[in-house]
Amino acid sequence: MNTFKKKSLYAALAGVSALGVTGAAQAVNVNPDGLGQVLIYPYYTVRDKVAGAPFGTLLSVVNSTASAKAVKVRFNEGKNSREVLDFNLFLSKKDVWTAAVLPSGEGAGVGTLDKSCTVPALPAAGALQAFVNYAYLGDPVEDESLDRTREGYIEIIEMGTLEPGSATEIGVTHKAGVPPCTALGDTTVASNIRAPSGGLFGGVTLINVLAGEDFTEDAVALDFFRNTGSGVYDLPGSIKPDLSDVNPPTAVLFSGSNVYQSTPIFNNIDAISALFMHEHIYNEFVLDTGTKSGTDWVLTAPTKRYYYAVLSSGVAVDYLFQRNMGVDGACDDVTITVYDREENTVTPNVSFSPPRPGKPNTLCWEANVLTFNGSQVLGSKNNRSVTVPYQNGWADLFFPVPTSGFDGFFAHYLPMNTTVTSLSGATSSGVATYFGLPIIGFAVQTFNNGTLTNQAGSLVQSQYGGNFVHKGLRRIQ
Repeated sequence: MNTFKKKSLYAALAGVSALGVTGAAQAVNVNPDGLGQVLIYPYYTVRDKVAGAPFGTLLSVVNSTASAKAVKVRFNEGKNSREVLDFNLFLSKKDVWTAAVLPSGEGAGVGTLDKSCTVPALPAAGALQAFVNYAYLGDPVEDESLDRTREGYIEIIEMGTLEPGSATEIGVTHKAGVPPCTALGDTTVASNIRAPSGGLFGGVTLINVLAGEDFTEDAVALDFFRNTGSGVYDLPGSIKPDLSDVNPPTAVLFSGSNVYQSTPIFNNIDAISALFMHEHIYNEFVLDTGTKSGTDWVLTAPTKRYYYAVLSSGVAVDYLFQRNMGVDGACDDVTITVYDREENTVTPNVSFSPPRPGKPNTLCWEANVLTFNGSQVLGSKNNRSVTVPYQNGWADLFFPVPTSGFDGFFAHYLPMNTTVTSLSGATSSGVATYFGLPIIGFAVQTFNNGTLTNQAGSLVQSQYGGNFVHKGLRRIQ
């Protein structure tokens, strides 16, 4: 960032009255126990591993509480986070809902054999409800086809609990394993709904039967997302609620020996971004030739779409992320340093091969897949490749603050009004800067020993998969 812009920004921040930092009755946080009001599943895919061998994505959400709930289920495609399907789901107390995302025509769709109530109702007998491309027709991204719906990520947001004994609570409660699914009219539900209470958890299985691979991922759980009262019900067909509806917009997180309570200076979505901000992402890779191993990293930015879209007010956001969306995506500069297991190191390019002119080290989508030595474990089209000379080791993905080449006022850091409390109890308040980008995800690895003979003399396929959640380093200044 040039000196003029830096001085201008901090001069503006200095004028914020009293910095707006106050105590909050509740603050949104990433629940380390995996329970929350919001679940973000970093990746779904129905891409082919090889021709004719597609992945399927198996989804579950569990209501661990003794209260029935209404939740919004949303599927976002991976390039620009455009919504490809959403609906309202009703979970009775202690209920589990499961579904599968599978190939459907040129794109993907979701189907379920579960009995829990949805509005609109999903097709019966496991038939698929196809994903749609309405939200990205006319999008700056070149691809407007249904193929874009084949990979992305999933959000589930609790809208509220249902009043015990109310018509809707009775209508969604299982009787002999099947709920009657009555009293689900908009007005009826709105009169029966109360504030959300959390307690949701869930996960995804990425399974490729023909390739003999299976990977799992836990949903990232946000607790204390909304503190709303009676009658707050987002209707079926509404794009609400979304992550910008955090209320109150106060984030709390633990880093080092400090607890940070932060409120946005600019937009409410900053409270969610702050929770995921990391300057460095760490994970391992395995590329051993003896086991024909491959490694992909999933790198999802669940708040990215809020920073280059034009808001309903007509004001372009244009900060935190480096570039606005265009045909080539919305690309952020990154660097990667790779280490083998014996401390040898290189700094390779992160790119397609050959590199794209002018953008050799970038991540450009909302749900990115970084594939090591082109191993394409997940078969993603939203991929970047990194070529490394080692068979195994670990990598450090770094999001530098750009000094030029960004579309907005600043990039790769986020100033927040913040109260910092140390473990000793000392407290200070001011503007804290979160460096990096808000990224979630995991690494997947494969091991393929081909066909082996077991002790009984039978031939068995010996192919395995594993996955590891990303680690990271925060810098809050």
